[in-house]
Amino acid sequence: MKKQEKTIKVTLVRSPIGYNKEQAKIVEALGLKKLNQTKVLPDNNCIRGSIFKVKHLVKVEEE
Repeated sequence: MKKQEKTIKVTLVRSPIGYNKEQAKIVEALGLKKLNQTKVLPDNNCIRGSIFKVKHLVKVEEE
């Protein structure tokens, strides 16, 4: 039996236009392309680090 992995729900609430190009690439790497698009991602250090760099553009919900 596999252990249930924790997940987080990430929603793009602000456009990365006008911000650093690196931040736009991070948003795209998270799988977010359009405003108000939501992705369910695994809760790990890599994802958390990416979210921290664009925390002003996304909304995060614990699942």
